[in-house]
Amino acid sequence: MTHFARAHAVSLAAVSASSLTLDFENLGNFRMADVFLEGIPNPNTRRAYRQAVAEFLLWCSSQDLLSITDVEPAHVSEWIETQICSHSAVTARLRLAAIRHLFKWLLEKHLVRENPAESVPSPRPPVSRGKTPMLNMNDALSLLERIDVTTVAGMRDRALIGLMVYSSARTGAALGMHVEDVFHQEGRLWVQFSERNGKTFTIACQKKLEVYLRAYLSFAGVAKPGSWLFRTIKRGTGQLSSAPLPQASAYAMIQRRAGLAGIKSKVNNNNFRTTELSTHFRIGMTRVSGMNRISEAI
Repeated sequence: MTHFARAHAVSLAAVSASSLTLDFENLGNFRMADVFLEGIPNPNTRRAYRQAVAEFLLWCSSQDLLSITDVEPAHVSEWIETQICSHSAVTARLRLAAIRHLFKWLLEKHLVRENPAESVPSPRPPVSRGKTPMLNMNDALSLLERIDVTTVAGMRDRALIGLMVYSSARTGAALGMHVEDVFHQEGRLWVQFSERNGKTFTIACQKKLEVYLRAYLSFAGVAKPGSWLFRTIKRGTGQLSSAPLPQASAYAMIQRRAGLAGIKSKVNNNNFRTTELSTHFRIGMTRVSGMNRISEAI
């Protein structure tokens, strides 16, 4: 094994260890663990970057490079080609971003003279259109109308699905709502929820949505400020608990309700975004342009 290989060989099992140390030839010894990842807040991204860098360094060691300073754009480009062959274009793009981030950090520390990954073009993921099927108006109405609302669970499920259909809110955004996020203003019922990037949307309820929410709040006795709007059901009691409804449970519920309504196609929140009901409602959406709100939420 070359000197570079001995300096850079890292077992993939050790990649996630906080004690990860990389010694670079001609650059001295320094502890790298999460130092070059300090500016990345997302733990999943940090883990993916750490894995990509470890694999890249192992690959470099197999190319008989003597130092990290010997890495050139051609080497990075060749490694990315191997990633495209074994991974999706999206994963290859992420891994290239990891290598760019590594060399950017090394450049800032004056440990390399240039960033060889900067000039390497990012792999383009294939463009596909029309993957999300349209849930037509009849199916959406059938789904909502066939929910048994003689139970708290039925009231909750109708209110949750109705909220996603008539506001196009993501499932996570709807489940993150609290009781006070449904309120009266200007003689109407309004809902407020936060989408990705922390952006908050306040929307006047469509008439049917207002009926669903009022019925749920009244039937379930959900009124305490600060409590979750959509909650789990206590076992054996049929009553709401204080715990928020998990997203996985909400997804399973949607599938179950769709099956009972005779909808054979797989239904999820993306279908609600594209349904004619949402499109029709967004034409009259108050305060926020429907199309802008959808693009922000995606």
